[in-house]
Amino acid sequence: MRYEIRVDGHMSETLAQAFPDMEHVVMSGQTVLFGPVLDEAHLYGLLARCQSLGLRVLEMRQLPE
Repeated sequence: MRYEIRVDGHMSETLAQAFPDMEHVVMSGQTVLFGPVLDEAHLYGLLARCQSLGLRVLEMRQLPE
């Protein structure tokens, strides 16, 4: 599965390194993380990491294969 997670604001390169399996793009005041998610536990882990880093998740969605 591939997912997209949109967070509020521009993530620095250093902060983006906290998500080594995900690619990212910055656009319109948001950072979009996207990449493979192995299972539900992995997805919850990514969301927990966002929370622990103080990132505000705006949207999360599964991408078509």
